[in-house]
Amino acid sequence: MTIKSSREEEKQALGSMIWKMAEELRGSIDGWDFKQYVLGILFYRFLSENLSNYFNKEQRIFDRKFNYAQISDIEAEAERNETIKEKGFYILPSELFQNVVQKASNENLNEVLAKVFLNIENSARGQESESDFKGLFDDIDVNSKKLGNNVIERNKKLIQILKSIKSLNFGDYAECSTDAFGDAYEYLMSMYASQAGKSGGEYFTPQEVSHLLVEIVMHGNDELNRVYDPACGSGSLLLKFIKVFGKEKIKGGFYGQEKNLTTYNLCRINMILHNINFNKFDIAHGDTLINPSEKHPPKSFQGIVSNPPYSVKWEGKDNPILINDSRFSDAGVLAPKSKADLAFTMHILSRLHTTGTAAIVQFPGTLYRSGAEQKIRKYLLDNNYIYSVIQLPKDLFFGTSIATCIVVLKKSKEDNKVHFIDASSEFKKSANKNKLSDNNRKKIMDAYIKRNDIPYFSSLVDKKIIEENNYSLNVSTYVQEEDTSEVIDIKELNKEIATIVSRQRVLRKQIDAIVNDLEGIES
Repeated sequence: MTIKSSREEEKQALGSMIWKMAEELRGSIDGWDFKQYVLGILFYRFLSENLSNYFNKEQRIFDRKFNYAQISDIEAEAERNETIKEKGFYILPSELFQNVVQKASNENLNEVLAKVFLNIENSARGQESESDFKGLFDDIDVNSKKLGNNVIERNKKLIQILKSIKSLNFGDYAECSTDAFGDAYEYLMSMYASQAGKSGGEYFTPQEVSHLLVEIVMHGNDELNRVYDPACGSGSLLLKFIKVFGKEKIKGGFYGQEKNLTTYNLCRINMILHNINFNKFDIAHGDTLINPSEKHPPKSFQGIVSNPPYSVKWEGKDNPILINDSRFSDAGVLAPKSKADLAFTMHILSRLHTTGTAAIVQFPGTLYRSGAEQKIRKYLLDNNYIYSVIQLPKDLFFGTSIATCIVVLKKSKEDNKVHFIDASSEFKKSANKNKLSDNNRKKIMDAYIKRNDIPYFSSLVDKKIIEENNYSLNVSTYVQEEDTSEVIDIKELNKEIATIVSRQRVLRKQIDAIVNDLEGIES
């Protein structure tokens, strides 16, 4: 207990220090835009220390004073090829973060950094890791006018960023830096997202919601082969498997796809910052609904977690190819052009392994809207794919106050029923947002696992009843809301009213007598 508390205290202290640093450096640059510089340089420091530690650990067996950062580039070149096969990238000693900070100059720092970033990316060119490193530093524009009106001003700001990130204390690198760097990244992402408003929701799922999703998917499994998120954002959902269960529980690696280029880069950075080797993750760039990655084939993922964008537009029936796409054709209809929610659901179902589980955060309208969405729900229910529907509290997510829900899919159910859980009241207030506490999450998971009826909280419903309700999956249809209004005894109330009326009559007579007396005096 003490260790855990100490760990949490360290995370909070690190988070406060990072946010203070970011606010001091930001200046006139919008916080959500400025994140790319802070996160990018943080990533650069991680790669440098990761590689240095890799060499130092190997060489200090023979020479206790060996320090990779202090050897010459010529000496280091001899290890390039073998290191790239193992690590996926390479950085020469002169281009390590610590050495660049030490020699940083107002005159040419932008040129030095641009060269270093290019060299890191080029080190993976032609290698198995090329796709994981290509374009990772594209969003760090060291010549942007946002940093300053001229080269001197821009380099001054870059020096500030480098030195501030150098000052962050991650402790003993070999022992704890992976967690510390990852914690730093996640803290920055969550804070930027909370300040960014609507756009932040595209990048970050609240950690307690992520925790619930991965618990749902892992339930009943000691380990999973491969996990997947078709709209992975910055990767926080996928990496929550590591935080909750440990890296060793995911044997085959982490897979995802992201449409937004900046967020795609952030996701790859996040994977590497959490020390996921290049051959243990595959993050694709592109529109999952229109061009799904060939590296993410059908029925290949035991665990799928996702928080896809809510009710976004897509090509839908305007694209004649889609209706014949095996992902959507079985339902006989495409999700509406103005609402792609169930298109993501159908895609996820197509990628789900026969023995797998998918947990999807969805906009509540998908549960009850008519038309094409009703037909898709009918297909999902008729084929017995819907395992559970969980109503979440409102105001959990950055950028929206709506009460979202979780839809759980399985292809190997033991019954022909759907379990509904109403967790709309399971939250605690945290600043200007609601939050799932550990107790809230455990209560939801306990109900999910037991799959039983709990008055006013959960209900196991037969498919026939759902059919009678026009295939509505709205939780409130099946879980009765508790009546918290005061019970009133009508007989007692009538007695009380009669007493009041009687008393009024007495008072009226007394008032009339007083008025008559006064009128007599005036006469």
